[in-house]
Amino acid sequence: MKLNDIRDNSGARKDRIRIGRGIGSGKGKTGGRGQKGQKARSGVAIKGFEGGQMPLHMRLPKRGFNNPFGKDFAEVNLGMVQKFIDAKKLDAKGVLDHEALKAAGLARGGKDGVRLLGKGELKTKVSFKVAGASKGAIEAVEKAGGKVEVIAADKPEHEKKAARAEANKAKKAK
Repeated sequence: MKLNDIRDNSGARKDRIRIGRGIGSGKGKTGGRGQKGQKARSGVAIKGFEGGQMPLHMRLPKRGFNNPFGKDFAEVNLGMVQKFIDAKKLDAKGVLDHEALKAAGLARGGKDGVRLLGKGELKTKVSFKVAGASKGAIEAVEKAGGKVEVIAADKPEHEKKAARAEANKAKKAK
């Protein structure tokens, strides 16, 4: 065998069909689009269109609730923290905050910070600085000799406004 004898398998490369090139090609005149109508024209996009009938996506019920003021926390369990400390991916001596947990690969996402959850067992003395923690998690950390500092997150604007209005109301009442 020589280099000039090498060929593709038959049928491996297929030329595209050139449409609208005369009746002899089999795809001439209307170019395989049938006759007239919206689909025969260019720029057609009718993916979910069902004529006069109510489209499927509108017939199905809406589900769930999307809270516009909901917080996005990265949830971290104590068992995983212990696992990462044992694997020497986390240093238990310093304060474990969002940055440290994120660098270790424990806290994914969480634009509003980290929330500590009590699943698993913690044997090492560790101090945390997080945006939130469950009661069980706080008890487990303190039992192991560590401490949890919960950072007061910045309140949303509508809560601040309500608090200001309440304070002004109390001031006028005096």
